[in-house]
Amino acid sequence: MDKDFMFDVKRCAEVLLSSRKVVLLSGAGMSTNAGIPDFRGPNGIYRKKMKTDPELIFDIDYFYQNPSFFYEFHREFLKTINEIQPTFSHYFFSNMEKGGLLKGIITQNIDALHQKAGSEKVFEIHGSMWQSFCTRCGQEYDYKTSFHKVLKEKVPLCDICKGVIKPDVVFFGENVKYLNECQTLIKNADILFVVGSSLTVTPAAYLPSMCSGKIVVINKGEISHDYLSPGRIFIHGKYDIDEFFNALEVELSNIEGNPKRK
Repeated sequence: MDKDFMFDVKRCAEVLLSSRKVVLLSGAGMSTNAGIPDFRGPNGIYRKKMKTDPELIFDIDYFYQNPSFFYEFHREFLKTINEIQPTFSHYFFSNMEKGGLLKGIITQNIDALHQKAGSEKVFEIHGSMWQSFCTRCGQEYDYKTSFHKVLKEKVPLCDICKGVIKPDVVFFGENVKYLNECQTLIKNADILFVVGSSLTVTPAAYLPSMCSGKIVVINKGEISHDYLSPGRIFIHGKYDIDEFFNALEVELSNIEGNPKRK
C-alpha cells in the first residue's frame, strides 16, 4: 500500500488509543461505495440530473412551484436506497458506538445507512426520507405509505386534503435540524472524523471549526477551506473511505487495548 496511506492509518490508530470522545460528521461520499452517487462529484446526482442550476432539486421555493421536478429525482433515489446496504465504514462507526467511544454521528445524508448499520446516536441534520408530511394539513405518512404513493403518483397528494406531500428532508431555504446538539457534541470531542463531506454546505461546513480536538478528514475529493484552515486538520486523506477504515480496523485489532471494543 501507499506509504502515506499507511502512515495516516497508523497516526489515526495512535490518536484513537488516547481518545475518549469521538464524533463523526458524515457526508454523501460515505455512501458512494454503497451505490449512492454523491451530489457534487463528477458522477454526482446534481451533474447527472441537470446541466444548469442543479440545486433546484432541493430548492424549497421551486418545490412549491413545481413539485414534479423534485419527484422525478426522488422516485429514482427511493428505489436506490431501498436496495442498498451499509458499507464497511458505516459498520466501523456503529461498532465504535457500541464500544462506547463514539459519542454521536452528525450526518448530512438522508439515506439512513447509519441506522441500518446499527448506530443509534444519529443526528440527521438534513432530515430523513423515512417520514413525510402534507404541506397543507400536516398529515404524516410513514415510509412504506409514502414510498408506494411516490411510485404510483407523479406528485403524491394527501389522502385527506389533496395537498402536496413532502419528505421530512431539509431543502435549501429551510433550517437544519439538531444544530445545538451537534455544536455541543463537536465542542466536547477530542477527535472529529469528517468523512465523505466536501464541507461546502453550511451550517455543516463550519461545524468542524468548533472542535478543539484533532480533526481527521477522509474524503476522496477536495474539501472547502472557507471555514476550516488546512492547519487545523490533523490528517487529510484523499483515500477510498472503506479502504482507509478497513486498514484502520486491522491496525487497531493489532494493538492491545483497542478503544473500539468493550
